Amino acid sequence: MDFATWTPFITVAAAISGILLGWAGRSRAINQDIAQQASADALQRADIEFIKRGVDDIRLDQKAQGKRFDELSERVTRVEESTKQAHKRLDRLDDEN
Repeated sequence: MDFATWTPFITVAAAISGILLGWAGRSRAINQDIAQQASADALQRADIEFIKRGVDDIRLDQKAQGKRFDELSERVTRVEESTKQAHKRLDRLDDEN
């Protein structure tokens, strides 16, 4: 057999191997894209979870501040009442003198 008879077989083999290599390269690129997208999604979810935890912490702090404010308001009211009573006693002492 001479070279002319092998040429079509070599051409067909080269074409098939080119198609297979191209398909494998495309599949690999798709898999890499999927992995990269999954990584980006995981990072985004982690960031969202971090933000959620931060918001939850802020809510807890805000509730605690609200409780402290209510307690302080109650104490101020008691001090005002006590001061009012003390002024009344002082006024009575002034009236007696």
